[in-house]
Amino acid sequence: MMTEKDILSYMRYALVLARRGLGTTSPNPMVGAVLVKNGKIIGKGFHKRKGEPHAEYMAIKEADDKAGGATLFVTLEPCVHYGATSPCVDEIMKAGIKKVYLATVDPNPIVNGRGVKRLIEEGLDVEIGICETEARLLNETYIKFITTRKPFIFMKVAITLDGKIATHKSESRWITDKKARIYVHRLRSSVDAILVGLNTVIIDDPLLTTRFVKGKNPKRIVLDSNLCIPDDAKVLGNECIVATTSSKKRELGAELWKLGTDENRRVDLRKLLKRAGDNNITSILVEGGKAVFTSFIKERLVDKFYIFIGNKIFGEKGISFLGDLGYESLEDSIELRYTNIRRIGRDLLITAYPLF
Repeated sequence: MMTEKDILSYMRYALVLARRGLGTTSPNPMVGAVLVKNGKIIGKGFHKRKGEPHAEYMAIKEADDKAGGATLFVTLEPCVHYGATSPCVDEIMKAGIKKVYLATVDPNPIVNGRGVKRLIEEGLDVEIGICETEARLLNETYIKFITTRKPFIFMKVAITLDGKIATHKSESRWITDKKARIYVHRLRSSVDAILVGLNTVIIDDPLLTTRFVKGKNPKRIVLDSNLCIPDDAKVLGNECIVATTSSKKRELGAELWKLGTDENRRVDLRKLLKRAGDNNITSILVEGGKAVFTSFIKERLVDKFYIFIGNKIFGEKGISFLGDLGYESLEDSIELRYTNIRRIGRDLLITAYPLF
């Protein structure tokens, strides 16, 4: 007989397994599964990438003929539809599993409770909600995308203690030290795209890669309303998207997205995010600069902040990370819900959600 402690332990292990798919499963969710029988783990698995077997299948395959009568712990509701793989519900029933613990249901409209219903109809004992908060946090990107078809927006800001992103000479390398930069590269490897404005490209000429860590290089999106990006910008090339309002014809070695304008005759960010969602870009890491940060916050498009605070002070001549948001009273200000504050090397990292 499993204790509550046992149940939590197995599900937490399934969540650890699920996280191994960070950055590789998009647009699918991260899922982990653990099969337990007679108090021992007999199979485990996680979803590695789109098109490859799901976590439940991998756990059942490892257990082989021992799966009959076992208990399955899985971090997301098993699928009931055919895609690149067969339905996981069918695999569970075929294996003879008797009980299933789920962390959370799958909000995907083609699943969303149907997997649970099918399992119950087939006589399996199903319990939902074990480590649900952790499971939903793990897949916050997927949940937003699958329910809205819009990408989850992370904003990464590196600032001095007095809120500056550069000196008055536009010097910004490096406000934070290498440990913080390595952390940022891990963030980059976990998202589908990085977004910067034209000024960042002109001033810093960044690569926007994950060269400090093992992992994929995400797509790079440059906001360039008038299509003025230099021909030799390092960011250009394969997997680069230049979002513009211009009808100019240029060969840049990058994909051009011609989009509508906002009230300031710049790229309409909401149309950009819709286009990104239509292209299965489920998450975007916004990295700057000041005008881009200001626009995303003013439009209330940010889902999560990563704010790195370096150990420097620039003073009033430094460039602030935000421009005018149009707020004139305390009541108008945007509040944040801090979820984590930690040291990374000599710097601080604040993780927060905006309370829009």
